[in-house]
Amino acid sequence: MLLPMSPTDSMFLIGESRECPMHVGGLVLFEPPEGGDASDIRDMLDTALARDWVAPQLRRRARRSLGTLGQWGWETVTDVDLAHHVQHDALPQPGGMRELMALVSRLHAGLLDRSRPLWEMHLIEGLADGRFAVYMKVHHALADGISVMRMLRRALSTDADARNLRAPWEPGAPRLEVASPVTGTVDFAEAAVRVVRESVGEVAGLVPALVDTVDRALHGRGGALTLAAPSSLLNVPIGGARRFAAGSWSLERLRLVAKCADATVNDVVLAMSSGALRTFLAGADALPGDPLLALVPVSLRSEGRSEGGNEIGVLTCNLGTHHAEAADRLAAVRSSMREGKETMRTRSATQIRAMSALGVAPLALGMLLGRSLPIRPANVMISNVPGPDVPLYWNGARMTALYPLSIPVDGQALNITCTSTDEEISFGLTACRSLPDLAPMVTHLDDELALLERAVGL
Repeated sequence: MLLPMSPTDSMFLIGESRECPMHVGGLVLFEPPEGGDASDIRDMLDTALARDWVAPQLRRRARRSLGTLGQWGWETVTDVDLAHHVQHDALPQPGGMRELMALVSRLHAGLLDRSRPLWEMHLIEGLADGRFAVYMKVHHALADGISVMRMLRRALSTDADARNLRAPWEPGAPRLEVASPVTGTVDFAEAAVRVVRESVGEVAGLVPALVDTVDRALHGRGGALTLAAPSSLLNVPIGGARRFAAGSWSLERLRLVAKCADATVNDVVLAMSSGALRTFLAGADALPGDPLLALVPVSLRSEGRSEGGNEIGVLTCNLGTHHAEAADRLAAVRSSMREGKETMRTRSATQIRAMSALGVAPLALGMLLGRSLPIRPANVMISNVPGPDVPLYWNGARMTALYPLSIPVDGQALNITCTSTDEEISFGLTACRSLPDLAPMVTHLDDELALLERAVGL
């Protein structure tokens, strides 16, 4: 018997191709406890594999048939081959971050096997500094990026002495959560479905909200939609191979810059990305004369909104990459984000979803149709997801970093997603391999943070 699959979830299966895998992932780095090493974790995972317990949601396999009129549904698999889903990998010695990023790039590029439940987990050993890594990917039809990261995080403990913790895939381990619209480009397509369902009593408000969104786009002002993104190296059809790079910084450094600049931490994330992209593209002799535009999922709850329901919107941010000075780029980002948030402050949740759906329509439709549309989307997606601010452990091994991996799409070959854990913020850069090596981008991010600190007098 097939369980029904929502239209939004099935869209990720329909829109998937070899060039555009539709899974999200997370890379977690761990430092073994004193006297321990990765082999201890390997033994614990082998014990869990022998138990052969799998949580109900991770038993789901996507199926469709004549009986469902070709519509996708979920079939529960009674016999899951855990040896396929949970694998051990080792880096060539001596293993460093570059070798780890190269391996994860290859793992993230591969399509999940649709004849099986749509997830994989890899234990990666061989890092020269004694740490080990866990990479997990889950199809976006089953879960979004935040859900995957939360599942990995909630499998951990705040107790460094806790042992025999359940493996993430086992019953009793934290369950995957309902998909959140903050995690990626095409999540907002669900907004379009909800808008139709909820708009009966809001037609009078929706029309001016959408008209205002288009008008702002035509005049280059802040909002959900852009019609003026410059042509760039980032906005090309993509292939199936992937590049991945990642780095972490003290969250307190970003907080101090934000405080001194009367900005938000998210503004600083965007300004760091702006400077890094400017240097990256200039190095490839491909920096557009006009500023790059980013699609930014934002929460409006802090802006004084009190009504319930979804308080997430998507805004287009002017990254100010045409400015040579870091202070000017931060000012451009801060001004653009404030202007964009102001457009949504007085809007209802349904209006915000409608405006956000309009903003991502060029990307979502391009993905489903398999080709780019005449309207050029924003140049890059940049997301920032706050996380726990306490140390977390897995059977005594301390988590030292959690890097998110996302989905590049046609017309947006780079995705930048950040998450914070234990007073650090981690950037995950996921791109099509048609782009140059991403490793320098991590250095550029570090350089830009230092420039921002100097610009505000730190």
